[in-house]
Amino acid sequence: MVIEGCTVLVHDDHDGIGFTEDAAIVVRDGCVARIAPARAVADLPAAERIDGRGQVAMPGLVNCHTHAAMVVFRGSAEDLPVEEWFNDRVWPVETNLTDHDVRLGAQLACAEMIRGGVTTFADHYFAMDEVADVVRACGMRADLGWAYFSSQGPAGRERSLDFALRHRDGAGGRITTSLAPHATYTVSDADLRATAGLARDHGLRVHIHAAENRDQTDHSLARHGRTPVETLHRAGLLDVGVLIAHGTGILQRDLPVLSSGTGRIGVATAPRGYLKFAWDPTPVRLLRSIGIPVGLATDGAASNNTLDVWESMTLTALVQKAAEGDPRWLTAHQALDHATTQSARALGLDGRVGRLAPGHRADIILVDLTGPHVQPVHDTATALVHSARSSDVRTTIVDGRVLMRDRRLLTLDVPAVTAELRTRLPALLDRGHGGRIQHYDG
Repeated sequence: MVIEGCTVLVHDDHDGIGFTEDAAIVVRDGCVARIAPARAVADLPAAERIDGRGQVAMPGLVNCHTHAAMVVFRGSAEDLPVEEWFNDRVWPVETNLTDHDVRLGAQLACAEMIRGGVTTFADHYFAMDEVADVVRACGMRADLGWAYFSSQGPAGRERSLDFALRHRDGAGGRITTSLAPHATYTVSDADLRATAGLARDHGLRVHIHAAENRDQTDHSLARHGRTPVETLHRAGLLDVGVLIAHGTGILQRDLPVLSSGTGRIGVATAPRGYLKFAWDPTPVRLLRSIGIPVGLATDGAASNNTLDVWESMTLTALVQKAAEGDPRWLTAHQALDHATTQSARALGLDGRVGRLAPGHRADIILVDLTGPHVQPVHDTATALVHSARSSDVRTTIVDGRVLMRDRRLLTLDVPAVTAELRTRLPALLDRGHGGRIQHYDG
């Protein structure tokens, strides 16, 4: 494949963002083989040529933390504090989910993400065999973890391990796996220690909710005398590699603890949901100061309403300016860094995705900058972060395979999925049974 005539987003050795005009990307065997001036490859034989004129080619976006199948609950639990959101709305209806519901939700979520330029996502949910099957079929890349609570007993942890071992390196390497304890407040210290041991023994990373908000951190300090991050450290999870979802409750005292971890540590930030729950933002500047990569995420659509990582990029830049009281932070170039290299590092996938460079997987999106809401373009980075939208993504490619061409999905049938899902909605939203999968007491 040759993508020609585009502007290519490139990185320097210090994570700086730049742009190469009138360039071409040569893709061979699912990898980027070469980036060259368009004229230099004009006569190169190719099985497929894509006209990229007027478009920016950039690495596919990474959704570093989501619950893909929760799109089935989109808009069903609104304008609530987090305790009511969990206990009265979400955890009661999640008892209604069947494996097939998870499959339908994953299909709809993958369609939304592909259309928004997301090529990789980290999923933390239930019935994950169904999600893995959807990923194989639709062509995306994903890190998958089967979530568990201590209330399930040892069986929950064992199922998460079994899933991770069966599916890692699946779909030709497009699927990686993690162990997925739900959170520091729903999984006991003993189970967290056991999880760290399993991760160490089997070479797996861990994906967990921790320090989701400041209240959780305050509650942990009052009950246990330690922060959620200190709980992760005490369990040994910071030494095996961990992806921390949200981290808006990370404190200054947590920084030396995080720095002492010997495993690969990343944090996923999903700013739209924090605005809805009236939480503080993730302390991106503090985390960057100690070299912790912060990747962009959406969380599930039940809380975030959307799986639009493009919006997460824009909101991260804006919210961080407000939180820091500094209009110079976060810049558009820094936001693009978080959307690309930082997100790849947060998932432990740097060197494979997050850059358009020889040897990296050909996960590429083409973004149309010719629309009236973008023009004129004085600075390409600013245009991408603050003017362009996810709907400006025209083409989405993973491993050199085109999953969306000129806004047309090629691997998923959205009308069929939504039609079937509509028949399930009354049963899915029933709370008359009075049960719930867990109790939130963060």
